[in-house]
Amino acid sequence: MNVELNDQVGFLIELDKLKGVYRRSPLMDGSRYENTAEHSWHVAVCATVFARYATSDVDISRVVRMLLVHDIVEIDAGDTFAYDATGRIDQFDREQLASERIFGLLPADQGKELASLWAEFDALETPDSRFANAVDRFLPVLHNYHNQGHSWKKHGVSRAQVDGRVACIEAAAPSLWPYVAALLDDAVRRGYLAP
Repeated sequence: MNVELNDQVGFLIELDKLKGVYRRSPLMDGSRYENTAEHSWHVAVCATVFARYATSDVDISRVVRMLLVHDIVEIDAGDTFAYDATGRIDQFDREQLASERIFGLLPADQGKELASLWAEFDALETPDSRFANAVDRFLPVLHNYHNQGHSWKKHGVSRAQVDGRVACIEAAAPSLWPYVAALLDDAVRRGYLAP
């Protein structure tokens, strides 16, 4: 029996649990909450479409791979809402433990590679990770805009909080920023987002 293949299949079976981790963002049509697996797919496609807006030479295939693995740790750690100050206190520790366990299911070389991509995403130290974070933070703005600010209103999020969270978009994809800023301005005007 092929032990490596069994480990890889075991990892894929474990990964299926990501479909049951729900985020605080409803789908754009508001019909239900998005799960983390859907988010990972959507943001990977977003990066592919927005690659032309990156500020520097970005390896889009690395960015896509990074985005496909960046939330895998939520299988164990759960989804921490971006504006949940209490949940963010121990987020790193919860996610680090999850990373070790989940990526440890794979053969050592593959587990190390995916864990490295996951860590790079969080560190925000490379052009690839900065662009990956920019598109990851773009989609919740789009979701909230199209579902009338559901998560923003429900959690009392202000424009200043959103600006702080999405500032990386302006740095990593400056030509995309005017669009984001216009969405946020309009969201405030429409009452989707507190000023």
